Formats: sequence, C-alpha cells, structure tokens
Amino acid sequence: MNAITTKIAAAALLVGAQFAAATAAEAAPVPAPAAVAGAESKTAAAVRITEGQVGEAARGGTLLYPSVTSCLTVTVRLRDGGLVGAHASLFQVPGELRSDRILSGLKQRVGGRAVRAVEVKGAVGAWDPSYFTKAIESYGDGEAVPVPEAPDPGGIAAAVAAGLGQPRAVVTVQDVPDGDQTVS
Repeated sequence: MNAITTKIAAAALLVGAQFAAATAAEAAPVPAPAAVAGAESKTAAAVRITEGQVGEAARGGTLLYPSVTSCLTVTVRLRDGGLVGAHASLFQVPGELRSDRILSGLKQRVGGRAVRAVEVKGAVGAWDPSYFTKAIESYGDGEAVPVPEAPDPGGIAAAVAAGLGQPRAVVTVQDVPDGDQTVS
C-alpha cells in the first residue's frame, strides 16, 4: 500500500468508527426521570452513584451504590421524600471527588432543602473521621496518615454532621458488609 492508500483506509476506518459510536449513542437509554430533581416516578430505574460521585433521586426513587467495599455511602433523606447521596472512597477515583471534597459536594447538591435524616453506611472500620477533612492522597512524604485502630461510628457521624452543616442527632452510622447498597 502506498501512503495515499493507507491514509484513505485509515480515514474510512475512522468514519466507520464514528458512525458506529453515533448509532450506539442514539440507541443509549434516556436517563430515568428520578435522576432529575423534582421528577417523580414509581417505576424509574435506580440512580447509580459510584465512588467519588454525588447523585439524587426524587421522591419514590432509589439510589444504588455499587461495590461498596472500603467505601462509605452518605444518604441524605429530604423532608420532601427525595434522596441525595454520595459514595465516599478511601482513595480518589480519577476525575471524581476525593474524600475531603465529597461532603461539600453533597451539601451543595442538597442546597437549602429541609433534611429529615442522614444515613452513613459501609466500611466503618476502615475510615478515620479525619478523611472527610484531609484525604489520604493529600498527605505529603513523611507525613503520617491516620489509620483507624477501631471503628469510630461516633467520630464519623460528627464529621459528617459538621461537613453537611446538620445536627449530629440526624446522622446515623451503620457498618455493613461488602457489596451493593440500595436505598429507597
């Protein structure tokens, strides 16, 4: 093949790939209405929140936190019945929120709406409450990263309450086994 033939073949492959991608994008499912603030749907699919993300489901919706192993999930139950959640990871997933930014992201998403309860679930024993104010990745060379010696549900509850600007009394903490978490 000469250089011109090679370039034409490469261009044809690129156009074919772009066409296939566009076709796949058009065939992709439309997000469920429960993912949109203010929408209601009893049959909507669960809103999936992966590590380092914040998401929301309207009243009647469901949040799905996949693969909660060393993570904590923080679910804010709004007085209007909606759910706002965050999937806090011990180590930052590229492009997502670090543990010391996740509560501010959640607080921003909740905004001024009235909160009924805050539920924290996951690997309580793996978390030092300070990870919500200084992520593991932010420690420099020679700095000691705090490692929990025992589960501290009270400390985690206090850190979450402070990070969200909510009373400590509305926050509960539960150690749950590894796996997916579904909240409705």
